[in-house]
Amino acid sequence: MTREATVERNTKETKIAIKLNLDGTGKSSLDTGVGFFNHMLDGFTRHGLFDLDIKVKGDLQVDDHHTIEDTGIVLGTAIKEAVGDKKGIRRYGSCILPMDECLVLCAIDLGGRPYLSFEGAFTSEKMSTEMVKEFFYAISYTAAMNLHIKVLTPGNNHHMAEAMFKSFAKALDMAVAYDPRITDVLSTKGSL
Repeated sequence: MTREATVERNTKETKIAIKLNLDGTGKSSLDTGVGFFNHMLDGFTRHGLFDLDIKVKGDLQVDDHHTIEDTGIVLGTAIKEAVGDKKGIRRYGSCILPMDECLVLCAIDLGGRPYLSFEGAFTSEKMSTEMVKEFFYAISYTAAMNLHIKVLTPGNNHHMAEAMFKSFAKALDMAVAYDPRITDVLSTKGSL
């Protein structure tokens, strides 16, 4: 069974359509109107081995805030829907990922309690680096995931952001993976 979700969200600020396949091969079709964001999402797709189609029409005449934040909201919703009842999945995932001089840690719990811990200071706003945290915040809350992202070794802003997206992809891929030893949900409560 393929774990897929198709989610649309239309507001006065953005119109977003996302199709996500958690059991993909890393294929993507990305049209957010923000080149750097497309590049980050491509890294997420390829390194998580997800298939992702995103079409965004945002109010870029204002800036990229609504486009990036709202895409995070819709992607988080798609992740939650695609994961389904969480039976048989590992639930937890983590990755420490090097990107040249940078090193980033990402850890995820798909336990149903949203939380974001984000530690990473950018020194440039040329690439909308301010929106990186907002994007992950939106995902963590709509997907109801506990998400920790921490820059262990800072450096070039592009490298730090790219390491965040790729480590998130690897951690999410690990968390949604099936483990044959897990026959229900991985919780002492019996539900997630």
